[in-house]
Amino acid sequence: MADRLYLVAGKVTDSVTHGFLPAAARLGLDVTVLTDRPADHLRAYAATEVPATPHHVVGCEVTDFRAIIDRIRRAPAAVFSNSDHLQAPTALAAAYFGLPGKDWRAATRTKNKALMRDHLAEFDPVFTAPADDVPDDAPYPLVLKPREGVASEDVVLVADRDDLAARRREITRPEPLIVEEYLPGDLHTLETLGDGHTTRVLGSFRTTLSPPPYFAEQRLEWAPPPDGTDRVLALLAELGVGFGACHTEFVVSAGRARLIEVNYRIIGDHCDFLLADLLGVPVFEHVLRVHLGEQLHDHGRETGRHALVDYVLADRSGTLGAVPGAVEHAEDGVRLSYRPLRRPGEVVTLTHTNRDYLGTIRAIGPDRERVEACVARFRSAHAWELHG
Repeated sequence: MADRLYLVAGKVTDSVTHGFLPAAARLGLDVTVLTDRPADHLRAYAATEVPATPHHVVGCEVTDFRAIIDRIRRAPAAVFSNSDHLQAPTALAAAYFGLPGKDWRAATRTKNKALMRDHLAEFDPVFTAPADDVPDDAPYPLVLKPREGVASEDVVLVADRDDLAARRREITRPEPLIVEEYLPGDLHTLETLGDGHTTRVLGSFRTTLSPPPYFAEQRLEWAPPPDGTDRVLALLAELGVGFGACHTEFVVSAGRARLIEVNYRIIGDHCDFLLADLLGVPVFEHVLRVHLGEQLHDHGRETGRHALVDYVLADRSGTLGAVPGAVEHAEDGVRLSYRPLRRPGEVVTLTHTNRDYLGTIRAIGPDRERVEACVARFRSAHAWELHG
């Protein structure tokens, strides 16, 4: 009988549909998806291009660890989630069954940005306050953000108290908002994988953001981990991060690394697929294997190639017209992959976040010049029409 993997999920994501589910199938796992959106998942898995589907999709209030435990009827080999919002309840469910998993406290403090700043106050002090209780002497400019947000949604730079008040009125979500000291510097990521004993660095990306006051990611380029990476690893250890995949964002200014946020799951927005291609190893399988109790496997070595993910973003609201379909292309030693994220006829509302992505371009090649030229040719040969 196959080992049983319970995969806890919220919304449908390519990371799960095209990454972790095929990886689970290759490992011979019997997969049950627990989700509060079963109809969405069933529709996605019914699509012909999905390479592997779960054996069962079960409705569950996945934000509650007790509901997850209640839905697990047969002895599991692993309980796993790749959702930002579901790491803590998944960790508690795994602990209930005595399975390898993340420390629920680390999962909670990395998701809640106020808790993270409080926990690291002695090691990496950053001014933080509730958005409705900002002291008069706050060090503007500040970054206004949801306390437990993702994808740069409702994240904006505010210049002063009046700007803060105006921006707060624009944000309608009920989630608590905080402000943080603005940390200038070059933005990088650190991609790590741990088995609870050893944490390995998979690699790093250099991130290009949209102009202030917004923080939408426009592209990520593969780059050697910058000076300060050891400090980032030390801060992650202080947070209790050391099991499974982790995607950390940080800035480097004057040689000093400062944490921006910690996402206790694999990097998303198709950078996870680029990571697997670049390292030449089954990264999704490696992540699942540590949740099955295995020690870290060889995580591969990058071979000096250049790689990037370039996002096609909407520049205004409107209805999407003609757009290119999925593309796999090779020229001049560069492998380019394009995946559309929106369909013709969809209404796009500009948010200044990664919700504005129309598609992703992934490219890997022998050097930066050829990769950039290939991406530029692809962009010039295609159009993304927005009407209205």
